[in-house]
Amino acid sequence: MTALAWLRTALFNLIFYGASVPIVLAAPVTARLFGKAALRKHARLWVRFHRFVARWTIGIRIAIEGEVPTGQVLYVCKHQSLFETFELLDRLDEPAIVLKRELADIPAWGWVAREYGVIVVDREANAAAMRSMIRDARAALAAGRSVLIFAEGTRVRPGETPPLRAGFAGLYRALGLPTVPIAMNSGEFWPKKGTKRAGTIIFRFAPPIAPGGDRVAVEREVHAAINALEGAYRGAIATESAAPG
Repeated sequence: MTALAWLRTALFNLIFYGASVPIVLAAPVTARLFGKAALRKHARLWVRFHRFVARWTIGIRIAIEGEVPTGQVLYVCKHQSLFETFELLDRLDEPAIVLKRELADIPAWGWVAREYGVIVVDREANAAAMRSMIRDARAALAAGRSVLIFAEGTRVRPGETPPLRAGFAGLYRALGLPTVPIAMNSGEFWPKKGTKRAGTIIFRFAPPIAPGGDRVAVEREVHAAINALEGAYRGAIATESAAPG
């Protein structure tokens, strides 16, 4: 199984990243000739290609639990792997994603991300960074887009449940949008390092949280909702392993 997982991972890397080079390099041409709306469609085609390759090389399936909302909302998402940064761009209809500056500064890719319309934020989360993030988020709303933030601030391993960073509370207060937490188990199959493996990645959408609530209570509710799947997969595996026969 380990050898097969390595083979599948190598095949995915070869196909997806090999094809991504011309796709990313073609993005500036799309933006210059046809505008940012066309660039976002270009990005969605890249995301769907990622989904296709993940399905047929690794064996990744996707399950959606709960109701995906319509209209503009503030999405608050667990972050366990690179997989959801691709998948949610398409599933959530091109949201403006809050992205740390280090990623937005990557040559070529960073230019494309900025043209797509990400919200770039410094990880220090000082007052100036917060004001800049809120200003860009409001601009995204004015353009008719939702906002997506990975509120823990970085990618975490399955089972880890760090507190929410200050950026979520700032956006919640400033934007006045319904907040939709999203839990997932992507890190169980799509780790930061090592081999990827087949399985079903679940995206669980919690019911919307109304704007204007008590900050502490809302943060507690969001934290619980984005961590709703933590341990569930491992617990199922442990039960299965302990079963006789």
